[in-house]
Amino acid sequence: FFFFFFLLSTFPLAMKLNVSFPPNATQKLFDFEDVAKVRPFFEKRMAAEVSADCLGDEWKGYILRITGGNDKQGFPMRQGVLSNKRVRLLMSKGHSGFRPRRTGERKKKSIRGCIVDSDLSVLSCVIVKKGDNDIAGLTDCTRPRRLGPKRASKIKKFFNLSKEDDVKKYVIRRTISKEGKKDTTKAPKIQRLVTPRRVARKKSELATKKANRDRQQKLADEYATNLAKLLKERADARHRRHNSSRKSESKA
Repeated sequence: FFFFFFLLSTFPLAMKLNVSFPPNATQKLFDFEDVAKVRPFFEKRMAAEVSADCLGDEWKGYILRITGGNDKQGFPMRQGVLSNKRVRLLMSKGHSGFRPRRTGERKKKSIRGCIVDSDLSVLSCVIVKKGDNDIAGLTDCTRPRRLGPKRASKIKKFFNLSKEDDVKKYVIRRTISKEGKKDTTKAPKIQRLVTPRRVARKKSELATKKANRDRQQKLADEYATNLAKLLKERADARHRRHNSSRKSESKA
């Protein structure tokens, strides 16, 4: 029994490659039973580019970039941790892989280093350079975008519009079909759209800020004038008291 587990720990099991192809918005999971095929990925760091010729003839000419992975217990790889083992780090808000439940909470969490090793079960990669042959389900098909752009600037960029064009006429609508009901369409609400109401509100806000700034400056000038007048009156009074005391001493 113990010898069986010793063999499992000595000889690595199969590894899966989760490969994505961003131009076609596709990804596919490949299971490699022969560890010798994925051995060139070992001892490589995240963000390293590796030739995929070792994976088979259909991968000839492809270059993959390592983006991450998970070990057999599900712990993710972390960029910047120069280790091929699992380590514990003190994490706080803003660190990937940690979601604080309380304000200011910090906690030690286990993560995998950024160096690829045989302990990984899934390795995530991105195709940087496409080879001569197409890979079924990955590079030979295109996954269309389900939703169109929502922000006004991105709609203008998507359709190459000018400032004079009406953005509202170029919103991509999608049809919703339900059995026994009439087809309906949905469109997103355009974000950051510059409308006459928005321009008027912006002008009003700027005018209010300018009026407040002018009022504060006027109050500051009045305060400075009154303070100078008060200091002058106090100085004159002090000077008069000093002169009167000198006259009384001379008479005595």
